[in-house]
Amino acid sequence: MSAGTSGSTGIDAVRGAGVVVTGAGGGIGAALARRFAAEGARVVVNDLDPARLKAVAEETGALAVPGDASAVVEEAREALGGTVDIWCANAGLASPGDAFADEDVWAAAWDVNVMAHVRAARALLPAWLERGSGRFVSTVSAAGLLTMIGAAPYSVSKHGAYAFAEWLSLTYRHRGLSVHAICPQGVRTDMLTAAGSAGELVLVPTAIEPEAVADALLDAVAADRFLVLPHPEVAGYYRNRATDPERWLTTMNHLQRTWESGPR
Repeated sequence: MSAGTSGSTGIDAVRGAGVVVTGAGGGIGAALARRFAAEGARVVVNDLDPARLKAVAEETGALAVPGDASAVVEEAREALGGTVDIWCANAGLASPGDAFADEDVWAAAWDVNVMAHVRAARALLPAWLERGSGRFVSTVSAAGLLTMIGAAPYSVSKHGAYAFAEWLSLTYRHRGLSVHAICPQGVRTDMLTAAGSAGELVLVPTAIEPEAVADALLDAVAADRFLVLPHPEVAGYYRNRATDPERWLTTMNHLQRTWESGPR
């Protein structure tokens, strides 16, 4: 059994652990790789862009495993000497569009934002459940708890990512699996730029650096806490959505109309 396992809790679960971060060529993924490496983890980084991935690997001392995040579990496990302790399902697609978005846009959002997590879990769970420990980190977005105007495929698929992380936690926590769902609002990454005018209206005013997301995750790991909220105010929005959905929907519709009436 590798370091960082055997029921370790808190920051001890990171030191010496074998960590895989998908979508690590930049943004939140690169920040996670830096932070895990700084905490003494053995890190494998994954991304579809080999040039960006190489730069992050060289900076952090991580091992680079390029390719589709859905299909790299075995190669990453081999790179770590046979054991993955922490899997960060961070690769994602922004996927803007409304109900009329093309079928391939919907399919790609679902495949990357949800099914990549499912496929990784399928490959990882047998070994984790057998030894009684493992940690699955899902980069969801506040859109998975709330929604995002102008981005139906993204919002729906991120709800799916959150639901899967929640299901993993409630199903396997008594068997040693720890799960963390990271749900930030705006983060200063390429994905925020891709959000266009909707992102400018909703996300940019409170946007944070990717390193703040990594800090929030490490705090959650130390506390063994499922929900990771780099923007703490999201908890209040989520509470309002659950307790007064009509008011929440009216507020969001007002935001939608503000966006529609502005420059697009």
